[in-house]
Amino acid sequence: MRSSRGFFGVTGITLLLFALVLAAFTGGAGNVDRLAIFLHVVGGIVCLGVYLSSGIENLRDFLSKRSTKYGTSTVLASVFFVGIIAALNFLSTRYNTRWDLTESGAFSLSAQTTNVLRNLDDELSMEAFVERGVNPQLEDLLRRYADGASDAGYRMIDPDRSPELAERYSIRSYNTVRIAYGDQSTTVDQPSEENLTNALIKLSRDAAVTVCNVTGHGEPSFDDVETVNGYALAKQAIENENYTVEAVLLPSLKDVPESCSILILNGPVRPMLEHELEALDRFIRRGGGLLALVAPRQSADLVELFEYWGIAIGQDVVVDQVVRLFQGPSLGLEPLVEQYAPEHEITSELRDRSLFPMVRSVSPVDDPRDGMTVTELALTSPSSWAESNLEALFASAAATLEADDVRGPISVAAASQIDLTQLNKPGEGEARIVVIGSVEFADNQNIEGTFYNRDLFLNSVGWLAGQGDLLSIRPRGLRASRASFTSEEGTLIFYLSVLVIPELLLLLGLFVWWRRK
Repeated sequence: MRSSRGFFGVTGITLLLFALVLAAFTGGAGNVDRLAIFLHVVGGIVCLGVYLSSGIENLRDFLSKRSTKYGTSTVLASVFFVGIIAALNFLSTRYNTRWDLTESGAFSLSAQTTNVLRNLDDELSMEAFVERGVNPQLEDLLRRYADGASDAGYRMIDPDRSPELAERYSIRSYNTVRIAYGDQSTTVDQPSEENLTNALIKLSRDAAVTVCNVTGHGEPSFDDVETVNGYALAKQAIENENYTVEAVLLPSLKDVPESCSILILNGPVRPMLEHELEALDRFIRRGGGLLALVAPRQSADLVELFEYWGIAIGQDVVVDQVVRLFQGPSLGLEPLVEQYAPEHEITSELRDRSLFPMVRSVSPVDDPRDGMTVTELALTSPSSWAESNLEALFASAAATLEADDVRGPISVAAASQIDLTQLNKPGEGEARIVVIGSVEFADNQNIEGTFYNRDLFLNSVGWLAGQGDLLSIRPRGLRASRASFTSEEGTLIFYLSVLVIPELLLLLGLFVWWRRK
């Protein structure tokens, strides 16, 4: 009898403790949850009532028993453990942390997407129309978007169960995402991070900035999608960030149109006329943004113009040494850039390499005037140099570092920020100029791929337009990890892999054979 009364006591305490655990976990939100808590509480009280009905002496005896102490300790330890698990679960839900171990951060939102989400002022709503309402990969992407904005949400919708919504938003295929921002909306039928961010940029911008590309001098065409040296992919990348791209036939115009906020010179082959150079100068003086890509041995008429505004363009070609495994160093006319200006908005987020095919040096003038802030944006490796003997280089495809050549690192891109008021020039505010010493840098072959050419190019456009939240690394896909070696490291790898390690293994085998014999 005493044993049965003790059983009722332990059972009562256990039921009440688990009632508290249920309340802590569920909050009593659902009918089933409330019923379970109620039954545990009632059962616990009844069991304790049965036990206590035998008298206070039984309670004192029960509490003094060793089995009661052990049982109570076990129950409290279990409750404590469950509490820890609950607290960790609560913290992990409220403070979500992800670790992306891919080299390119393929499973994290890009810096550009993060900046765009952080600067949203209105409510963002995302609705994904997917088959049976289930698409884990897309839901994970939308969840990251929702976590990155202060006021954002998403939901997964089965268009077959909600045909009225699909009809209202003109949804015609699965895996279509409707994005609503403020009172505007659009749909994305291929919902990658890049496409979602581009759509969000267009929705969140009040008006598109007009980018004008100068034509009439043999420049690569912005509509040429067929050849590798066309600029169609560059045009598409610019338009994806809510810019309007227009062609300007400058030789036939007296001045740069007022609608042009940014002007792009992408490798004019033929010299510009005098009135064109004057129009460019007036465009800068009125506070325009100018992006120029100039190839070696071309655009000699632009050298003096940019030098006046603080940027010196070298009469040279940057040469680097390419280390090929088992072959040693060889001449390279496609220098890789890994060193950027960390303090400038254009390059502060860049960490990986950019490719500059057939590039000339571009650097600040020795003594820029007051009101001009000129910055080297990209520098080649220390093993490079600026080859000044262009005739020998192009005639024999050979170059040697001579005393009159400039040793690396060599600046191949520069930006000039000009305070027009301080310079007492017509107009107020500031003008901005970016010069890059390679035309192939942003052509169809090189603007996409594993290098960061597109980010540097678009960051330059964004900086010229004054859109700071677009100056960052854009969404990227998975790419192979790469390792770069200096000439000394390549030689060391060659000797270790071909001579030292095989030789040591052979000698060790001979020693073992000799000892056994």
